[in-house]
Amino acid sequence: MCVFLVMNGNGTQGNSYRVVSRRDFVRAAGASGLATGLAGCTALGGESGTNQLQWYADSNASDAAGDIRQGLWDAGLSQDISLEILAGPSDSAARQQQIQRWLDANVDTPDLFMMDSGWTIPFIIREQLLNFTKSDVVPDQLVQLIENEYFEAAVQTAKHPDSGDVYAMPLFPDFPTMLYRRDLIEQAGYDPSGNNWATESITWKQFAQAVKDAMNQSDVQYGYTFQASAYEGLSCCDFNEFLSSWGGAYFGGRENLFGPVGDRPITVNERPVIDSIRMVRTFMRGQRDQYALEGYAGNISPRAVLSWIEDSSLSPFTGGNAVAHRNWPYAITASEEELGDRLGVMPIPYAVTEQESQYRNIGGPVASLGGWHVTINPNTNKMDQAVQVLEAMAERSFRFVLLELIGWLPPQPQLLQTQEARDTLGPYAEPLRVAGENAIPRPVTVVWPQQSTKIAQLVNSAYAGSVAPEQAMKQLQSQLDEIENYNQ
Repeated sequence: MCVFLVMNGNGTQGNSYRVVSRRDFVRAAGASGLATGLAGCTALGGESGTNQLQWYADSNASDAAGDIRQGLWDAGLSQDISLEILAGPSDSAARQQQIQRWLDANVDTPDLFMMDSGWTIPFIIREQLLNFTKSDVVPDQLVQLIENEYFEAAVQTAKHPDSGDVYAMPLFPDFPTMLYRRDLIEQAGYDPSGNNWATESITWKQFAQAVKDAMNQSDVQYGYTFQASAYEGLSCCDFNEFLSSWGGAYFGGRENLFGPVGDRPITVNERPVIDSIRMVRTFMRGQRDQYALEGYAGNISPRAVLSWIEDSSLSPFTGGNAVAHRNWPYAITASEEELGDRLGVMPIPYAVTEQESQYRNIGGPVASLGGWHVTINPNTNKMDQAVQVLEAMAERSFRFVLLELIGWLPPQPQLLQTQEARDTLGPYAEPLRVAGENAIPRPVTVVWPQQSTKIAQLVNSAYAGSVAPEQAMKQLQSQLDEIENYNQ
């Protein structure tokens, strides 16, 4: 029987659940792909009497149910197995809460869950999901495939932070890139193609100057637009990228991202993090800001970024009124429709290289990690069939079915270098691959929701000029420390 789930909630836009809408990533017809709040479900065929499973996913998957069914069968899934897709709400937090209710009640359906990579780890720590590594039914070959061939940052969010056991399979990753007006940049005397901007990221200093030059030689109102509203997208993503690209870290590097809570260094009050804030203030107010960074072109970003999230920040760029814009893959679709071959895409700029950072694998063209995983309900009565669905989803052919149908990127970097990826993504496959290989997750723990709120509020205030960068980070360090120790 088809179950309809109708849930209301205010979604946190633009992090890991932002995906391209159905049908053709590049050849989109103006849809941004944000799932609607109306939830429904679609049965993936199957004869009566077959083994029918339920997958709690989203409306993108349920809308493409028939093609997904065929893709799974073509990937080797037995036609005796039928998959019913339950479309959760667009609000990622509402979906998390619904899954939590089901698992707390030990229900046996849905059999599989689509989980945000930003909140899978708390479920893993509570051991509420099937442990693939320890399971007798999940093949070792599948676990090894996940560990060895998938984007490392995505796999980090699918493992137990202590044991390293795998509890989820990345379904698709999501990571931002820098979109820019190729025509305006070239008119300003730059050669992004000749200098391989698509794969060889430039520094923030070079980027700011190029944007400033393009602004001065055109009639666009804005230079660089991004998201700096006081919301989850700032703490998990934009600020995470800014500080990491300067060689800074929330908690002393990648190895401490997921804990242990109360026993890890808090490093937001260090020079690289503070300088990243000073850079953004320079972008917004130029050298008249008392904390401006010398040598950086300024007045390229509007004060409006302080209230912008994904869609509101995208509109000026797609409308031809900005030189450059940071956003998720869905924005490439919307921008190409409006700008055509005037659109350029490159990895996020950086201030210091990885070698110049005191933290391992920090620095360089860092991109925030988003995306979703597939997990198995440990209470399912159809464990063998659920694993078979997982194995079919891991097949190369099915990854490209999802890419072509919905725009969900393959979770393996090598697949983005294939002809199939280039046929669908065109020139954007390589910048996305580089972004994925340099992706960094948000520091998800049980206390992250509290910490994220404090981070977003103080960083937004520091960007706005209401508080000095050093003062803001000193205060933030104290607040993060209090949260860590209270929950130890």
